[in-house]
Amino acid sequence: MLVLLAGIFVVHIATVIMLFVSTISNVWVVSDALNASVGLWKNCSSDCLDLSYGHEDALKSVQAFMILSIIFSVISLVVFVFQLFTMEKGNRFFLSGATMLVCWLCILIGASIYTDRYANNNETFDMDTHHGYCFILAWICFCFSFIIGILYLVLRKK
Repeated sequence: MLVLLAGIFVVHIATVIMLFVSTISNVWVVSDALNASVGLWKNCSSDCLDLSYGHEDALKSVQAFMILSIIFSVISLVVFVFQLFTMEKGNRFFLSGATMLVCWLCILIGASIYTDRYANNNETFDMDTHHGYCFILAWICFCFSFIIGILYLVLRKK
């Protein structure tokens, strides 16, 4: 049981780090022809400039939900550590699991909006583009946060 909890803890920390990287870095969409990339905050080629569509509500929603996902993931990690040392034996990690599932929901909303509005859109570049590592990391964090949230809800402290 201790090995399982330690494994979940390590995956949770990795998820928090990947959420930070995917939100902060500007590599959500990449154009190899232009040697440029676009993120949630900037459009980068030789230098980084503000996004031409940075005022749109959809992009602001993606930014907000990705930041909220980081916040809820960190809160869930802190609550898990707190529950690990204070909770009585036999109880479940309900609060940690619920907070992590809220993080999962925020990632789902943010990444889905970005996918619908910007990922396959020629508004970012005129040339052929592909998804960058931040976009892929966001969806990996989506999967990890769901798995971690469900495991927190199922596991009991022994």
